[in-house]
Amino acid sequence: MSARFLGAFFVGVPIALACVGQNNLPTPSETISNAAPIEVASGEVFDGQGVRYDRSSYTCAGQNEGGEDDTVFILRQGATLRNVVIGANQGEGVYCLGGGCTIENVWFEEVCEDAISIKEDAAGVVTRIIGGGAFSASDKIIQHNGCGEVEISNFYAEDYGKVYRSCGTCEMCRRVVRVEGVTAYDGGEIVGINIETGDTATLTNICTDAETPCQLYDGPGDKAGAC
Repeated sequence: MSARFLGAFFVGVPIALACVGQNNLPTPSETISNAAPIEVASGEVFDGQGVRYDRSSYTCAGQNEGGEDDTVFILRQGATLRNVVIGANQGEGVYCLGGGCTIENVWFEEVCEDAISIKEDAAGVVTRIIGGGAFSASDKIIQHNGCGEVEISNFYAEDYGKVYRSCGTCEMCRRVVRVEGVTAYDGGEIVGINIETGDTATLTNICTDAETPCQLYDGPGDKAGAC
């Protein structure tokens, strides 16, 4: 294991402090089901004000890879989505295309393929996921396909496979993830990163029962020990 992975990973389980990420799934004020994804333009803000959004006449296809047409929201580079509940009727939750998105207080009642996918982000571009949470993710909650950075703070996860996974089959580039104040129970890994591309992960103030909070991968599915 290289020194950069050892130096990049720190987990502090709070003793005196309460876990920051909390199960505060709101009760939606109403449900809006759309036939097509909602697109949020670059630099724009979509505030759902606590409404549940999903797709009309849509059934989750499990871990079959979907695309933009299967999402509830598509965020263009630098867009912001906040105060939304994503319902179970969808194939993909939220796409952030180009990175630099802010996803704040967004909740996923039942994750299908992925809750959040970050794509086409260049090195140094930071996407921020602040608060919110996700339930019932058989695999990944957050999928990172681009080459930028992801910051996850005060997020709650329950019944999940991985909170964050850097892509093992995408462009060969270094991905960076920083996780702070996250609470995750009844699941697998908080973070999965790749050795070959030099990914780095920093975890602080995490509350979890995960056996391996930070997992190294050597290839798409080959585990290579803890970070």
